[in-house]
Amino acid sequence: MAGKLTAAQGTGILLVTANVGSLFEDPENLQKTWLREFYQAVHTYRPHFLALHCQEVGGKNYEASMSHVDSFVKELLSSDTMKDYNRARVYLDKNYKSQEHFTALGSFYFIHESLKNLHQFDFKAKKFKKLAGKETYSETLESTPTMEKEKFPQDYFPECKWSRKGFIRTRWALPDCAFDLVNIHLFHDASNLVAWEKSPSVYSGTRQKALGFVLDRITDQRYEKVPYFVFGDFNFRLDSKRVIENLCSSATMQMVRTADTNELDKLIFRESDNDRKVVLQLEKKLFSYVNQDVFRENNGTPLLEYDKELSVFKDRLHELEISFPPSYPYSEDSNQGKQYMNTRCPAWCDRILLSASARDLILKPESEEKSVVYDNIGPNVCMGDHKPVFLSFRVTAGAGKPNANKHKCCVVQ
Repeated sequence: MAGKLTAAQGTGILLVTANVGSLFEDPENLQKTWLREFYQAVHTYRPHFLALHCQEVGGKNYEASMSHVDSFVKELLSSDTMKDYNRARVYLDKNYKSQEHFTALGSFYFIHESLKNLHQFDFKAKKFKKLAGKETYSETLESTPTMEKEKFPQDYFPECKWSRKGFIRTRWALPDCAFDLVNIHLFHDASNLVAWEKSPSVYSGTRQKALGFVLDRITDQRYEKVPYFVFGDFNFRLDSKRVIENLCSSATMQMVRTADTNELDKLIFRESDNDRKVVLQLEKKLFSYVNQDVFRENNGTPLLEYDKELSVFKDRLHELEISFPPSYPYSEDSNQGKQYMNTRCPAWCDRILLSASARDLILKPESEEKSVVYDNIGPNVCMGDHKPVFLSFRVTAGAGKPNANKHKCCVVQ
């Protein structure tokens, strides 16, 4: 699959993030399509090291659907496409009975047989160790030394009693560089109406607090600092108030309140003329806009000006240019590969973000930049309510050499 490594070629790395909640509601149809498209990406980019970060493992109704997870993992580990990946590490947080720890995150790492010098960090021993074989961890994540997992404190998002949001961190080393891979799931917008109230929304503040918590945690003094890639479902949303003002600039707004409590129940935006046609209807879990093409034309990128949540972290996190459509919320109808659901304003929830030092690892002179691809998987077929997002790049020999001697933690066994 990946071909023999050469010094000039470098190490091919593929990072993928996928909220897979939908797959476990309809494993017979959706999962097969999803796996086919995922395998196609593996075949196209031929990585030597593949990291797949999943969120909502087991689905939204995890008590009923968690039983489907094992077959999904087995398929990934034993499929024909992955047969040349002779080492693997899988971390599955599927113990939903442990509410104080449960995040429903799944982190999968596959190492191609041609990649000889990859090591994984043991956080307890504070040293790197060579990998062998394929191992899956699910029952003992809290005490597994090759990863760190934390669930966000309950007071970060008190509206959601049993939030499954948190992060998993692992650390890896190639001959010239070490790096952290962080699987993350941040808080969603509980209500479109609340998100609309002010700019920026109260929810963006909650996500900002949680992401800051993660960044502080992975750059604290306990371990040597290394480049890091944070990828997962950030739940970043467009600035709702501003984007609605733009989409409904010539419309009049009607506020509908409940009879018993007088709480805001819905907003209806109508054209001033044209028989007062409804342009947008907004409810707690309804975002019904008259023209979905706005989110698909030019891959929706004109709307990126309303994608502002990352700007708070511009000194700590970087992202390659987005050229794919909003990754959420797609229809879960297997016949509607490009259709969005009328539940939320489409947004780029699923992202791959880098520290400055990680960006320096992958962005090379102009002649090599074509080898870096940031895109989505399965653009034309149903992949569930989220499209997976990936970053493909190569780390060439000597990429991390300026820092190589600094890694006191890099004791290899």
